[in-house]
Amino acid sequence: MLDRLSSSQEDLESEELREDAETAGCTRIGDCQDRQIVTVTGTLRTVTLRPRAGVPALEAELFDGSGALDVVWLGRRSIRGIEPGRKVIASGRISMSRGRRVLFNPKYELRPLGRE
Repeated sequence: MLDRLSSSQEDLESEELREDAETAGCTRIGDCQDRQIVTVTGTLRTVTLRPRAGVPALEAELFDGSGALDVVWLGRRSIRGIEPGRKVIASGRISMSRGRRVLFNPKYELRPLGRE
């Protein structure tokens, strides 16, 4: 109890996200390796439109408390429901780009808003 009172809000949120990943049976982002097929869950921190090689690409940063990865949907300018703060489960093959984990065109599921 004392640990929870002395922890920062960010630490508490990270711990909650790690617990969510374990209960959903997902791989922790911090444990993902290059070329591994994974299912991960977390919260979208940022969502931006960033063209790649002249093709529109919607890019989001997914954070699960153990690490972060970039989720990229090529050929998309927007996706309804993909917004900062939204919880997502994403599946696909991890690749490394400029030292960061990236998941291109993943299969994904939006988690319900709020605690239901």
